[in-house]
Amino acid sequence: MSSRRDEIPPEVLAGLSEKTRACLDRLRRHTPDSLDLRGTRAQRTRSRSRSGRRYGSDREPTCRPDVSHTRRAAVLLLLFEREGKLRVLLTTRSQKLRSHPGQTALPGGKVDDTDADAEHTARREAFEEVGLPIDSPHVHHLCRLRTFLSASRLHVTPVVVFLSDPSLLEHLNKNAEEVDCIFDWPFEAILDPELLREEEETLVPRGSEHWFYDKEFHTINDVPLDWLGGTHYRNHRFRSSASPVKGLTADILIVAAQIAYDRPASFEPYAPDQLFGVDAVSYVQQPQTKQKDIGA
Repeated sequence: MSSRRDEIPPEVLAGLSEKTRACLDRLRRHTPDSLDLRGTRAQRTRSRSRSGRRYGSDREPTCRPDVSHTRRAAVLLLLFEREGKLRVLLTTRSQKLRSHPGQTALPGGKVDDTDADAEHTARREAFEEVGLPIDSPHVHHLCRLRTFLSASRLHVTPVVVFLSDPSLLEHLNKNAEEVDCIFDWPFEAILDPELLREEEETLVPRGSEHWFYDKEFHTINDVPLDWLGGTHYRNHRFRSSASPVKGLTADILIVAAQIAYDRPASFEPYAPDQLFGVDAVSYVQQPQTKQKDIGA
C-alpha cells in the first residue's frame, strides 16, 4: 500500500459520469492546510481547490504543536459511484463502545505505532471495522484533508479514496464489537439536503428514534465549547437511512464535498465565532493561560 495518489485506470474513468470524473479530479488536485505536528512551529499551506476557492481559515497559527501519536487519528472517506452519482460509505458505531455509541462515523481510529502514515491507519481501521481489503487495487487514494479536532481533542486526518469496484461492498462484514450498521449516503446531499427529496432516498421515518427533529432533512444547533474559549460549535444533523450524519463526520463530509463539487453548501457551515481547521488546532496547543486570554 502506498500513500501516493494512485491513478484510476482509464477504462474505469471512462465508465464514470462526467460529474463524477470532475469531482475526483478536484479531490486529486487538492492540497490541504498542513500542520507539522512534530515541529517547533505550526507550518501551514493554504487549502485551495483548482478554482482557487478556499474552504478553511485565513489566519496563520502561531503555536508550537507537539502532538504524540496517541492524540492522532485517521478516518477513511470512501467514495464510489452508483447510477452516475457519488456516494460515501458510513457506519453506525456499536452500542457496546464507550465513546460515541450508536453514532454515525467514517471508518477509522487512532494511530498505532506500526502505522506508516495516516492512510495506513485509515485503511487498517476500515479493514478491522468493516472488512474492506487493506491492499485492494480497487481502492485509489485521492487526497488528505486538513486536520480536524474531535470532541475528545484528537487530531483527525481524513483520507479520501475512491472505490472503482463497488461490488466489493457486497462482501463487507461488520465487526459487531465496533459497528452496528454499514450504510451509504449520497455525497452531494451534504451540501444541499434538499437533494434527498430528488434522489428519492430511503430515509428513517420522521419522529423515529433516529430522526425526531422538526426539520425534514437537516437541523443545526450552536453549542458553546469551554475548551475552545467559549466559542461556538455548529452541530449539523442530516437525516439518513440509518443513524443521523452529524458532528465531526458531518464536518468532514461538508469540507470534502465543497472541494469535490467546487461550490459552497446551501447553508452556513460554521457558527459566527467558530474556530476550525488550523485555528482550532493552534488554540488547543497554546498554554491554558493564553487560551483564557484569547477566549475572553
